[in-house]
Amino acid sequence: MCQELLGGAGLRRLGPGAPDLHACVIVAASDAELVAAAPELANELLAIGETILETWLIARGEVPTDRTVEGFHLLALHRQGARGEPSFNACRETCRELVYHRNLVRLDPDNSETARRLRLGAMVGKHLALFIGGKLEVAGLGEFCCSSRPLRQSEAQPAETM
Repeated sequence: MCQELLGGAGLRRLGPGAPDLHACVIVAASDAELVAAAPELANELLAIGETILETWLIARGEVPTDRTVEGFHLLALHRQGARGEPSFNACRETCRELVYHRNLVRLDPDNSETARRLRLGAMVGKHLALFIGGKLEVAGLGEFCCSSRPLRQSEAQPAETM
């Protein structure tokens, strides 16, 4: 999927939005490109998550908060999104994992694992995008450990004919 989105392009700055594309660019970039832009890309991991959660909130008719929780806007957006939606808590650890990967890179950008950490963080962002996309389709998604079962069940059921 990332190859189709990228069309073979390397690391480059993208405009706002398109979190899937941002994640794909990070995953596909060379180690050297990732290391050279590590601090900026670490912050990009949070921006990917924030964009995804803001999409969820706007789809629910809410105005995304400007607040922070534990120093992170992403965690405040998650808290807002989970209010009144218990199944949304399934992505709490995913949001925390984005913060974790960002912190690993920001605290030690010269670490030999920096490129791997950025790629892993981008994949976590992609996971969050898939979860939120599924939630927008199936309200109950996440009631059992972010399972996609409701999506699979609806695909497996034959279409009714008249």
